[in-house]
Amino acid sequence: MAQLLRRFWFDNTAQDVAEYAVMTAVMLTITVLTVRLIGINSNNVFSEISSKLS
Repeated sequence: MAQLLRRFWFDNTAQDVAEYAVMTAVMLTITVLTVRLIGINSNNVFSEISSKLS
């Protein structure tokens, strides 16, 4: 039992998985926010161009 607890305590595999999960979540959040910002700005630009052409 002590050996199982010692192995669990010193095993870093779960820590690596958690770090990758957090890093992936941060990158996904930044990507989604960037795409939304670009979408809103491009919509405004196209609306302005459309109003000037009509």
